[in-house]
Amino acid sequence: MGKLAITGGEPVRRKPFPRWPVYTREESRAIQKVLASRNWGGYPFPNQCASSFAQKFASFHGAKYGLAVANGTVAIEIALQAAGIRPGDEVIVPAYTWEGSVGPIMLLNAVPVFVDVDPDTYCLDAKLVEKAITAKTRAILPVHLAMRFADMDEIVRIARAHDLRVVEDCAHAHGGKWRNKGAGAIGDLGSFSFQSSKLMTAGEGGAVVTSRLEFYERAQTYTNCGRASQTDKFRHRFIGHNYRMTEFQAAILEVQLKRYPRQSKVRLANMDYFEKRLRGTPGIEFLKRDPRQTRVAPYQYVFKYRAEHFGASRSSFLGALEVEGIPCDGLFYEPVYKSPLFPADPAAFPALSWGRPEPLELKSMYHCPVSERAAYQEAVWLPHHIFLGTRKDVDDISDAILKVCENSAELRGLNHPAIARKTMSRAERPRIEKRQY
Repeated sequence: MGKLAITGGEPVRRKPFPRWPVYTREESRAIQKVLASRNWGGYPFPNQCASSFAQKFASFHGAKYGLAVANGTVAIEIALQAAGIRPGDEVIVPAYTWEGSVGPIMLLNAVPVFVDVDPDTYCLDAKLVEKAITAKTRAILPVHLAMRFADMDEIVRIARAHDLRVVEDCAHAHGGKWRNKGAGAIGDLGSFSFQSSKLMTAGEGGAVVTSRLEFYERAQTYTNCGRASQTDKFRHRFIGHNYRMTEFQAAILEVQLKRYPRQSKVRLANMDYFEKRLRGTPGIEFLKRDPRQTRVAPYQYVFKYRAEHFGASRSSFLGALEVEGIPCDGLFYEPVYKSPLFPADPAAFPALSWGRPEPLELKSMYHCPVSERAAYQEAVWLPHHIFLGTRKDVDDISDAILKVCENSAELRGLNHPAIARKTMSRAERPRIEKRQY
């Protein structure tokens, strides 16, 4: 019997962490009010709760206009459409992100161009962007990942020099600021997600923010089945979709937005304490904080695990940590071009072949070493809700990590179901979950 729980010892924690999402009577009252109104959907557009929430959310980020939409993935699609992306255009994206950051590019029959991420932040490496620009490039789509921002100074500079649009993916960045400018309001447009794991959630939902009326009008038309926008100053006409948000979601999100600053304060204080507890631990490294990021959005906490120091794989570390009672993940994201959720068949996406001697094979033509190392070897993701509790909760997280680090020799050669699960990508997990239940 070893000291670690995975080898027979006592776990650090048996008590569950604070549950997510958080809700109170305020959400219940908001939902009941919508229910009684019988005005539940996204039409007439924008409906009352959706309009109210969208404008408050935009103002919170320093943008003039906000649009509440069905989910975060379509928010990216809407923002790209509003930015003028057309079939055959190229959009520069980070390799290490959720597949939903890139799928909308393909669905508009445009072409994603993958660029590696900065090892200090896991965000789009601005130093590599200019080399990826071609005559077909029309936009840059930086993803603000896990409490860090892409270098927006350099990205905006490059975009302006080459007449490109900047569409920020802010699914992790609710409330974050760069040089006191809100996430999504730094480039031309910003997209947000309110999916269940996000810092604000209605189960699903998304938002688009911008300070340019023309982009806002295009976004409205695309979201509302091609109908003219409210102001219709620019008179754009094209086929749209029903990407509207329901009044139930918007009502919940307005309450969540009100609560967000208090939750953020708790998370950040606990995350700072967590870093102090672990700083200096051999084999554990932290992502760097850029002083230009003037307000941190405390989404999933990410640190680096150095397997070569411990002589045990990251999956072993994660499995052991989970058995100690700490929720964690490693394959939270994969390089999109390697993901099984990204079947980029040129036969299904004609732009990958247009004007080219051979179709682009996105799944085999890229190698982004920092992204691949993060995905398969070193990144450890801790969910944000476990930092919504007490100082004792954070001590348990820290103690469990230190315990596993100090007893890593027990993990070498260990075969355990918790370790096997930690080698599975998100695409594989539904099959396992289905078998288990």
